[in-house]
Amino acid sequence: MTVRHTRRAFLSAATMMAAALAATACGSPQDTATGGGDSAAPVKVGLVYSQSGALASYGKQYVEGFKAGLDFATKGTGKVGDRKIELTEVDDAGDPAKAVSAAKDLIGKGTKIIAGSTASGVALQVAPIAAQNKVLFISGPAATDAVTGANKYTFRSGRQSYQDVVTAKSFIGDAAGKKVVVFAQDGAFGDANEAAVKAVIGSAGATVSSVRAPASATEFTPFASQIKAAKPDLLFVAWAGTTAPAMWQTLDQQGVLSSTTVVTGLDIRASWPTFGAAGAKISFLSHYFDGASDTEASKALKAKVNTIDLFHPDGFAAAQMVVRAVQEGGDDVDKMVTALEGWSFDGVKGKMTIRAADHALLQPMFQAKLTGSGTAFTATAQKSLTGDETAPPAVAMKG
Repeated sequence: MTVRHTRRAFLSAATMMAAALAATACGSPQDTATGGGDSAAPVKVGLVYSQSGALASYGKQYVEGFKAGLDFATKGTGKVGDRKIELTEVDDAGDPAKAVSAAKDLIGKGTKIIAGSTASGVALQVAPIAAQNKVLFISGPAATDAVTGANKYTFRSGRQSYQDVVTAKSFIGDAAGKKVVVFAQDGAFGDANEAAVKAVIGSAGATVSSVRAPASATEFTPFASQIKAAKPDLLFVAWAGTTAPAMWQTLDQQGVLSSTTVVTGLDIRASWPTFGAAGAKISFLSHYFDGASDTEASKALKAKVNTIDLFHPDGFAAAQMVVRAVQEGGDDVDKMVTALEGWSFDGVKGKMTIRAADHALLQPMFQAKLTGSGTAFTATAQKSLTGDETAPPAVAMKG
């Protein structure tokens, strides 16, 4: 979408949401750690994420968030009881083969907790390795819906694509009878976004159509004319790449942004200048931005990183989950899994709940607006949606 963070493909949601969450244990992950074992040996945690490659900026935010979250959850000790959390960081460069190799190597050295996965393709390859070796895997920024319910050993610390699209839907309220147009590039990225909007918003009663542009397009006036002629109640823009500034400028100049509600995803802060003058006229669905919440966790994170960006909360939550798992499970991975299933905790975004049935991470999502221009844009929250409001349909656990 412009949302480059949704470059990980949206997967269609197909089943009804579970009527109720499994028994939920509430508590703060920074409660005094007890250790769950007699050994004082370090707890080995492998962080396999993108230190290089296309998603390196996402990976950097993730690991900064993780270290801040670990400090928060252990009250500055870096320990669970007497056991130090020993981190090993490995660069997968966004390559699933490298990630699988790294995970296997770490597991071979006795690591029972793997976290990371900046890219969806990586997460989907590491998840089966976790199940085969019965180690805990906590996926990071990877947004593909397929991580949810992958297997009993796989969890996630970030949001999933369904939660993005439900947040977009919230801009038009009751979707019944509404007209929605998806504007996207030809190819798998556009196909996946269009399919997601049809699955989520179309199934709620909206009529969904699309205007598609070749990935090589540099002139956008004809597409803007098609969009205006369709007179949508909501225009959902799914765009990635260097042509984004020209695309947004054309939509603005042709009056599209003033004729309908235009929604896209709010990416990392470095991308905000690409919106140009159009930025203040767009409605944004947001996973997170600095100032979206005012929680104790967000204050602790901000004290560490100064400016919170999109994927800092994913790393922070992962560390909270690791500490919880070790507190309750010690070295027993099955006990770690049980400790995380149904657990509610106070994260950077607010209340987070791990749904026991399929390990979906229920969490707040945000409507946002940008004010200012260029590098001086400031994001503000227009509305916060609860974890229940953005909950994806429950899926059967696959393994």
